[in-house]
Amino acid sequence: MSELLQCDEALFRLINGAWHTPWLDALLPYWREKTSWIPLYVAMAGYFAYLWRSKAVILLLAIVLTVGLADLISHRVIKQSVQRPRPCREEALAPDVRLLVNCGGGYSFTSNHAANHFALAAFLFGLLKDRWRRSRWLWVAWAASIAYAQVYVGLHYPLDVLGGGILGWALGWLGFRLYRRWEEKKGSLL
Repeated sequence: MSELLQCDEALFRLINGAWHTPWLDALLPYWREKTSWIPLYVAMAGYFAYLWRSKAVILLLAIVLTVGLADLISHRVIKQSVQRPRPCREEALAPDVRLLVNCGGGYSFTSNHAANHFALAAFLFGLLKDRWRRSRWLWVAWAASIAYAQVYVGLHYPLDVLGGGILGWALGWLGFRLYRRWEEKKGSLL
């Protein structure tokens, strides 16, 4: 386990330090901020309302519940059990961390940002497979870029975002499958 954590710290130092560029220093603090994506979420809700009208309410509720479950499990269960300090709170590492945003409180493993965005990406990946077969991969790239940004700005280790991504993807896919099963039982498949 100690070798894995050493590799995790070494990769963190590369992403947060050696691989930094001025344009990413300017972009990624905003890119990882959940409020930056409100226009996208509103547009997505509008798109679903346009396509599926009355079904959109249930669909959006399923997405919100799925992302909420990912957030709850990541924050209340895993973080509280593992209690891994953030890199910016780690005494030996903190002086070397390039912190581009407020360090924040709480623990590091798993990343809620990664869990939440991968949950949304997985749900949409399943939902849009017929309509947007090729472009649905953009949701995965989007979630991965937000996870990367969490490491870049100094808030998480790579394993934190990997763990959050796996958790989010699993819950997002489960949420989509449950939604799909509900739709099939209703006889009104999207």
